[in-house]
Amino acid sequence: MIMENYQLLLKEDRARRGVFSTPHGSVQTPAFMNVATCGAIKGAVSAQDLRDIKCQVMLCNTYHLHVRPGDELVYQMGGLHRFTGWTGPILTDSGGFQVFSLSGLRKIREEGVSFASHVDGRRLFIGPEESMRIQSHLGSTIAMAFDECVENPATYDYARSSCARTVRWLERCDREMKRLREQEGTLNPRQMLFGINQGCTFDDLRTEHMRRIVEMDLDGYAIGGLAVGEPAEVMYHVIEQVEPLMPSDRPRYLMGVGTPVNILEGVARGVDLFDCVMPSRNARHAHVFTWQGHRNLLNQKYAADDAPLDEECDCPVCRQYSRAYIRHLFKSGEMLAMRLSVLHNLYFYNTLMEKIREHLEEGTFGVFYRKYREILDRRI
Repeated sequence: MIMENYQLLLKEDRARRGVFSTPHGSVQTPAFMNVATCGAIKGAVSAQDLRDIKCQVMLCNTYHLHVRPGDELVYQMGGLHRFTGWTGPILTDSGGFQVFSLSGLRKIREEGVSFASHVDGRRLFIGPEESMRIQSHLGSTIAMAFDECVENPATYDYARSSCARTVRWLERCDREMKRLREQEGTLNPRQMLFGINQGCTFDDLRTEHMRRIVEMDLDGYAIGGLAVGEPAEVMYHVIEQVEPLMPSDRPRYLMGVGTPVNILEGVARGVDLFDCVMPSRNARHAHVFTWQGHRNLLNQKYAADDAPLDEECDCPVCRQYSRAYIRHLFKSGEMLAMRLSVLHNLYFYNTLMEKIREHLEEGTFGVFYRKYREILDRRI
């Protein structure tokens, strides 16, 4: 039996306020995990910056780190924590999504997936055991199981066979993770393993798959294969189908989601953890999130605007810089433009989660949700 790592403090309807305890510190949930694909947030953001903008969890990409610089090198450097300078919890994905996105360059077998590196074209192979070994070398706090990310839409028959394969792969991940934890020289002998629910948009496949993976008594459970083009209401429906089947004493993670409104809707449906490249990616293209909605800094109306990005924000960027100055930096091709915008957007996301937790504690999440689900999706 896995020792309890999640403490549910309170609920408001389905929304949960909890504490997720890990070998690298506790995470106050609901929480947003900041995506550092290759060990850094794109936009020249350091580990120290993450501390300053209230990040709790850093998420790194197994596939990319395996390809470059190589997980064995990271292991030699003492793991991701020493390599990056981030001391808090780190979640590494399994590499599955990236591998399966290389359509035309990969071949799926029961053993795993062979594919061509996007960097130099060399042939690589990742299966459940390989994914666990790579993540063990990285020394992350949480390792994600290797699963098949099915294209959406998919036929029912293919989705069903894929779910069965993902269960078999999860069993292999679990066995290999238990073996690795006992190995001498393992960087993190308390590394956690999360299983991933799949099943496309088929209710019966989703619910049956969730039942199967919950039986394995893992450290946490994720909902995968969403936010890949389906309507938002379909995503919310899938969450509603599987949430009642997820253990109340384990963290629940909605992978790759999403917009501020997606997060509000996910929390309202019982999700604890989120991640998405959207805040940093949008920031690098001059799109910033604010408490009045989202704005495009390239618009001419900001050319002489002396106000901060968000007058309701107290992030380091909003305390020091104007919309006009940051717009000028973008127009001039200065790297500082991206850095400042990324810092602001991530601070906004982390503050959003902080406010959600506060309103849950006060029993007013429903009021907050109803107010901001319309505002935060607004284009200014």
